[in-house]
Amino acid sequence: MANVYYEPGEGRAARVSELFSRIAPRYDLINDLQSFGLHRLWKHRLARLAQPTPGCLALDVCCGTGDIALALARRGARVTGLDFSEPMLGVARRRAERFGLRTGRSAPEFIRGDAMATPFPDNSFDIVSVGYGLRNLPQWESGLEEMRRVAKPGGRILALDFGKPSNPLWRAIYFAYLRVCVPVFGLVFCGDAQAYAYILESLRQFPAQHGIAAKMRELGLRDVRVFEPLGGAMGLNVGIKP
Repeated sequence: MANVYYEPGEGRAARVSELFSRIAPRYDLINDLQSFGLHRLWKHRLARLAQPTPGCLALDVCCGTGDIALALARRGARVTGLDFSEPMLGVARRRAERFGLRTGRSAPEFIRGDAMATPFPDNSFDIVSVGYGLRNLPQWESGLEEMRRVAKPGGRILALDFGKPSNPLWRAIYFAYLRVCVPVFGLVFCGDAQAYAYILESLRQFPAQHGIAAKMRELGLRDVRVFEPLGGAMGLNVGIKP
């Protein structure tokens, strides 16, 4: 049966918005449970690879509850987090306050917006990142093109998401975990198994880390690298705008 939250085409955004509004209160908890806390290590690795310097400008699109934005801010970047889900942004703002990043130059700004049409001029940011977001866009390629547009020349563009392991046996085990176990977390903590069954459905339709790398090269990014934590179960892509 098709997942109720997965709808190809232009109707995708509304369904994904409904999904994230529903799971926002328990999003961080379920991420910790389903990844055994490892997602925090991968996000911090992205922040290190971004190589932020004090005062540099960073944009985290599809920022969700703010993990990556907060990690970049703690490293001295002046961060804007952008997401289309106001409930997720509300959690991000509360977390920033809890971590002492509410005011001052180190405080991230969280705004609502479309990752495929951000409200920023060309060449605005030293770092442009996305974590677990491209896969949810109606056209992920447009999201990556927009990230390139707003990055400064020499700026780093980074993307973290669920991956597709190249080893067939490991891929089968990993996909079985996403199909059988992860929806249980959604059922228990959100009352909705479909909310987390969505991950596998969306991943099946997504080219994952090697597709992102190919698109980065097509866009002319240089020094494109692919990191594959957990044998490719996650994909972390990095490229530099010429």
